[in-house]
Amino acid sequence: MRVLITGGAGFIGSHLSDAYVERGDEVFVIDDLSTGSIDNIAHLKQHPRFHYAIDTVHNQPVVAELIDSCDAVFHLAAAVGVKLIVESPVRTIETNVRGTEVVLAQANKKKKKVLVASTSEVYGLSNDVPFREDGNLVMGATTKGRWSYACSKAIDEFLALAYWREKKLPTVIVRLFNTVGPRQTGQYGMVIPTFVRQALAGRPVTVYGTGEQTRCFGFVKDVIGALIKLMEKDEAVGQVFNVGSNEEVSIMELARRVKKLTGSNSEIVTVPYDEAYEEGFEDMPRRVPDISKVSALVGFRPTVTLDGILQSVIEYYSGRQSNGRS
Repeated sequence: MRVLITGGAGFIGSHLSDAYVERGDEVFVIDDLSTGSIDNIAHLKQHPRFHYAIDTVHNQPVVAELIDSCDAVFHLAAAVGVKLIVESPVRTIETNVRGTEVVLAQANKKKKKVLVASTSEVYGLSNDVPFREDGNLVMGATTKGRWSYACSKAIDEFLALAYWREKKLPTVIVRLFNTVGPRQTGQYGMVIPTFVRQALAGRPVTVYGTGEQTRCFGFVKDVIGALIKLMEKDEAVGQVFNVGSNEEVSIMELARRVKKLTGSNSEIVTVPYDEAYEEGFEDMPRRVPDISKVSALVGFRPTVTLDGILQSVIEYYSGRQSNGRS
């Protein structure tokens, strides 16, 4: 296959690139490096089956040329991370909505299959846990910047599904639940790399809110395995799938586990949401996926436990420290 990965220098995109190159496929990447990093794909740059363009997905001629040369498209390019979303809402909305518009429009010209990466954030304030793909999405008020990301990704989903229904462009939607692993940065608010870096440095481990809120964390290699299988399944077209782990943990317990696994003496401190993000910031108490749909179609099962995920991130950042990199 020849695949295009938008946002391919990002955390998930770089691992997906690895998987396709290792399979013997040809990979094309476009990334503007706004949240991705050239370091994530440095080991691939000299590979004859790997090609990359440092550019934005808003650049229609470049995107059109790349799509023309590929068999399928993984659209992962997006504004990510709660910190970025709260601080740069205009960039978040424009990046997510406009970028998806361009990719779908260009893919439609040649009817190239597109997998759009969405997010568990679209479930918003729903308390119907575990979240099912056909469940209602409960958005917060438009005055809360927190929800601009969720709404922008929901629009991406509506648009992708509309292209399938109206124009017969084969599209697949995947809602990712807190994908974690080596190469993920804590720069934009991702909790596990943030906790790990704090603990390794002996700094306070900062838990936002009370720490009672729970999340589920999926290992990146498990997740990309599901993405690849979904891309290959004709039955996945026009469908929405949750992908992630259903091993639930509170953020306070997560902090304790990171502290234990790193052997750190760091203090665990709580920081009010208003102080961490913005006044009136809202968060959901639980975010747990129902993964029965993707399991039934492609046999997806999480294979790495939370402790295994944490150990992989700890090893990654310990290695960076020993190499003199933060």
